Amino acid sequence: MLTITNLNKSYKTKKVLQNLTLKIHPGEIYGLLGANGSGKTTTINIICNLLQADSGDVKINHQPVSHATKKLIGIAPQENLLYKTLTCAENLQFFADIYGLDKATSQKQVKETLRAVNLLDRAKSPVETLSGGMQRRLNIAVALVHQPQLVILDEPTTGLDIEARYEIWELIRQLKTQGITVLLTTHLLDEAERLCDRIGILKNGRILAEGSLAELRYLIPAQEIVMLQTPEEEAAIARAQSYNLTYRRYAHQLALWLPETLELSEIIARFDGISIDGIARQPVSLEHIYLEVTQKD
Repeated sequence: MLTITNLNKSYKTKKVLQNLTLKIHPGEIYGLLGANGSGKTTTINIICNLLQADSGDVKINHQPVSHATKKLIGIAPQENLLYKTLTCAENLQFFADIYGLDKATSQKQVKETLRAVNLLDRAKSPVETLSGGMQRRLNIAVALVHQPQLVILDEPTTGLDIEARYEIWELIRQLKTQGITVLLTTHLLDEAERLCDRIGILKNGRILAEGSLAELRYLIPAQEIVMLQTPEEEAAIARAQSYNLTYRRYAHQLALWLPETLELSEIIARFDGISIDGIARQPVSLEHIYLEVTQKD
């Protein structure tokens, strides 16, 4: 559905994208993860033909990006594209007109799209009367009203409470069941874990790692992670090394990679004589993978 090959973009002397290459398959949810300044927004703007790359190719459904491919894309940016004094239906009608839908098609699509995001009963409600979660759902509806094949969701749940997040997650899953391809950017790693078929980790305009969560877990050769809080960190590190355990520092905690699952009593016994304030066992998560990939780079 989306193919990016050797994409480069610089602003004066700053290289924002460096030979960026990725491929998103039809009907999958692809998570693009990266810190602010990693190149996510620039990539999205090039896909949407709002920005010209210095070199490289971008194709949507085998077509080079151009004015013609804009109708294949729907985008829900982080900032809502909504007119607050207009009703939900009026907002969608406005964007349907921009995409050139005829009157009969646009009326049908406005109704069907509102139903899809569970806002049909609020069709005549001004946007300013909606909750934050409802506004985010309507913002996604704007990206869907013209029936695109690729939907770009940029931080779709930022600032929402947990209930509203769950509603957005369910909506994204429904897009997948309809065969719509989704490019999702998010800083919420648990969101990417739950939703994405494949994940790309972006830093300094390059994909450092890519794959399903199961594939990415191979980047950390551990069965589980043990988080250790101790005032005797150097002694704990030395003890871990004596057992050939890999360690990492995450904030104020020591993370130990266990190549095999051990009972908690066995783990504590290995640090006998060292003061331990807290200990916790965790499965290898996307957070651990992300930190390992980006910090190693």
